[in-house]
Amino acid sequence: MNKEDWKDKLKFAYSTNPDFKPEVEDDNEESSVDAKNQRLRIGLEKKHRGGKTVSLISGFEGSESELKELGRYIKSKCGGGGSVKDGEIIIQGDFRDRIINLLQEKGYKNVKKTGG
Repeated sequence: MNKEDWKDKLKFAYSTNPDFKPEVEDDNEESSVDAKNQRLRIGLEKKHRGGKTVSLISGFEGSESELKELGRYIKSKCGGGGSVKDGEIIIQGDFRDRIINLLQEKGYKNVKKTGG
């Protein structure tokens, strides 16, 4: 018996119907788009942040886990704080040029700087 079998059984209520078969959810997340086909935009934002500047990366297509992984990578290379929220990566400070270089090294070809 597989260790995960009992966890799967907890996801549905017991049925007295002998023909009942539980629906199995696909654990496959969104299919990821190849890095060179992504259209990422890097902007600078100061609004609603107490006057502090953040670099905002948007346009990522793929799973949430891939986005978080990319966010962790960029935060570590920039040496600053940040977060991943609502499909965007937020890095504290103006690191737009460094982020463009990091993304191009990872294979993201269509990366553009937006705003001032």
